[in-house]
Amino acid sequence: MKPDPKLLSPCGLYCGVCAVYIATRDDNQKFKERLVGVYKGKVPGGDDLSVEDIHCEGCLSENPFGFCRSCPIKDCSRERGFSGCHQCAEFPCDMIQAFPLPVGKKVILRAVPFRAEHGDAQWAETEEARYLCPACGHALFRGAKRCNQCKTPVDLD
Repeated sequence: MKPDPKLLSPCGLYCGVCAVYIATRDDNQKFKERLVGVYKGKVPGGDDLSVEDIHCEGCLSENPFGFCRSCPIKDCSRERGFSGCHQCAEFPCDMIQAFPLPVGKKVILRAVPFRAEHGDAQWAETEEARYLCPACGHALFRGAKRCNQCKTPVDLD
């Protein structure tokens, strides 16, 4: 599998399993409405978040989620000439330690070393495989607490 380069976020949060990306890809209004509640007031610039703001075509696309558009981790990687934190000897740095979403930070700390060791394609493939319901195989998103297909509780992060 050759991963879509727009989904290879520098921070290590693979976009292919991101709830905002999935809601956009599937044009799922109900999911977008739920995500407003998840992100509103919890990410920088998210105090006035609306359903219209829940839109992303991948971190490295022309249309990333607002939070990802002004991401200091993405800026740092770009300034250093890296495609991501997996190439940086200073990982995990203060920006990672201060990441505003606990699930995101947990995943970054797990995923970046894996990406450094195994490369982009294996990292993306492993992340996609990780976020499948163990009971029914339905595709899930990072941070899911239960399968929306069979309702099985999950803890995949």
